Amino acid sequence: MLVEFYASWCPHCQQMMPVVAQVKELLQGRAGVLQLDVDKNEQASDYASVGSIPTFILYVDGTEQWRHTGEIDGEALLSKVESFTR
Repeated sequence: MLVEFYASWCPHCQQMMPVVAQVKELLQGRAGVLQLDVDKNEQASDYASVGSIPTFILYVDGTEQWRHTGEIDGEALLSKVESFTR
């Protein structure tokens, strides 16, 4: 499961929206993609220790395996998630 923590007012998050949508489509059936607005999901954001946005966290069997904060190239994001789904 790839989780993106974002905010609607964040310009970097807005830049990532189409990238995440494409990655979500390409991963369909292999990995879930969940987008959580930090303003509406404060408890989850606190639990995940999200200090900056956007933050991407990859969970495998409920355990954090990878984290990236800031913008990331779509191919790099897809490749990272796929490396854990094989």
